[in-house]
Amino acid sequence: MNDVLMPTQTSPPDSPFAGKTLSPDHLVNIARLVTAYYVRIPDPEVAAQRVAFGTSGHRGVSSLATFNETHVLAVCQAICRYRSAHGIDGPLFLGIDTHALSEPAFASAMEVFAGNGVEVMVAAGGEYTPTPAVSHAILTHNVGRTAGFADGVVITPSHNPPDNGGIKYNPPNGGPASSEITGWIESQANDLLRDGLRTLPRVSFDKAMRASTTHGYDFVNSYVDDLRHVVDMTLLRDSGIHMGVDPMGGAGVHYWQAIADRYDLNLSVTRQTVDPTFRFMPADWDGQIRMDPSSHYAMQRLIAQKDKFDVAFACDTDHDRHGIVAPSVGLLPANHYFSVLVQYLFAERPDWPASAAIGKTVVGSQLIDRLAAKLGRRLYEVPVGFKWFAPGLLDGSLAVAGEESAGASFLRRDGTVWTTDKDGLIPALLAGEMTARTGRDPGELYLKLTETLGAPVEARREASATPAQKARLAALSPGQIHSTRLAGEPINAILTRAPGNDAPIGGLKVITDHGWFAARPSGTESIYKIYAESFLGDSHLQQLLSEAQALVDQALAGEAANTAT
Repeated sequence: MNDVLMPTQTSPPDSPFAGKTLSPDHLVNIARLVTAYYVRIPDPEVAAQRVAFGTSGHRGVSSLATFNETHVLAVCQAICRYRSAHGIDGPLFLGIDTHALSEPAFASAMEVFAGNGVEVMVAAGGEYTPTPAVSHAILTHNVGRTAGFADGVVITPSHNPPDNGGIKYNPPNGGPASSEITGWIESQANDLLRDGLRTLPRVSFDKAMRASTTHGYDFVNSYVDDLRHVVDMTLLRDSGIHMGVDPMGGAGVHYWQAIADRYDLNLSVTRQTVDPTFRFMPADWDGQIRMDPSSHYAMQRLIAQKDKFDVAFACDTDHDRHGIVAPSVGLLPANHYFSVLVQYLFAERPDWPASAAIGKTVVGSQLIDRLAAKLGRRLYEVPVGFKWFAPGLLDGSLAVAGEESAGASFLRRDGTVWTTDKDGLIPALLAGEMTARTGRDPGELYLKLTETLGAPVEARREASATPAQKARLAALSPGQIHSTRLAGEPINAILTRAPGNDAPIGGLKVITDHGWFAARPSGTESIYKIYAESFLGDSHLQQLLSEAQALVDQALAGEAANTAT
């Protein structure tokens, strides 16, 4: 559950709708949403209505003129220009999730890609396609090639509410596009918006689907058949452990039964409903529906069934995030499970490169730092965004990488690349593998791990922020933090650049021996976030949060005063 700070710095109560399924009058109106996608024309002179890539693509709402047909046409044309400028002439793998705006955005994308003569691989039979299946397809095509490289597009706003739409680009390395690439695409797309899309090659959707450049691709079987090379599916079958999965009405809804059938697993799919209103999902802490597998509210149905299974799991709408439910503890926080996942993998993957590192973001748990030291593995700490991990996963210098927001991927069992984007399915299946092999569920394994490395507590707060405030926060320097102590301990480091790759973290991180906080602006919302973790308990955590808020307020106020003078 998020602990949200408003400008008054008081935490409002959760919405009265939190944890409840919403009545029909509170659900998104699909007809109006799709109509707005086609009839609302964004104004490129209004900053909020321009194309803007956050940590993972361009996202928005059609009724707010932030995700409309014009945006998708412009982004896809910009991608075509990028492909041409960089000699990318292999197939483009195109996937979509189950959000209401994904289908119309798919049609718009196809009209542009076919109009540009791009070879496009679409899911056979109109199947939905998880993000990791697109990454896997790109990498499978590109292995051993020196030319004709593939890339991909996934139409998804991730776990965001049902009225959201999104589109993201994966270059030939299979992972989320780098900031340099998304900045170029964003600039080109906004130029096209200002020009009124006058130079846009485009054909009708029917013609696009009949074009000689449009091909069907079996994403499901290509991905499912290869899973045995990354997770021990034989062990899962032979152990007979009972696993449960909730696809949350997302793009992997038909993948799970295919996995169970292909490997003869004792796997129960608890729900196979696909409904763009997501009316079956309980509302999150703020009364909005989110398909977020790290939310106790979103996961409460599966949590209630925890004793029916040896281990259970769920994935978000594009299946690049995971949530693990263990009989011993219920829903594991993402940081907790990632630490267990890292320890287990390095114990059970003897063919992995001895030099392969552990990847985490600056807001990931310091428990991973302690675990890396224990394992004798290099820690690669980067800013928020899975794009920073893609090159290392591709060349094998990273064995495993994860985010605090429940996104992770790791190498195949032989130490070669699996996916370079987040993959929610393999961490979920690995929870079954580790339960079968150790006889303990992931919650029990986490508690055992903390006996030697310490048991952290964590929290995240959010506060409203104007674009100017977000910009000031992103530009803070260590010199603007004048305190030498934090929550009773000396400050060891103040970071504005990530230790792993020296890239700006878009905010700052302050570290002591037994705790830390990080503050950064959101890439997609008018808020900033404060993350904190303590190894000294809840009281120390609250002190960290309080002092972190004061330090950030002081730094922002000081910067604003300097700007004014």
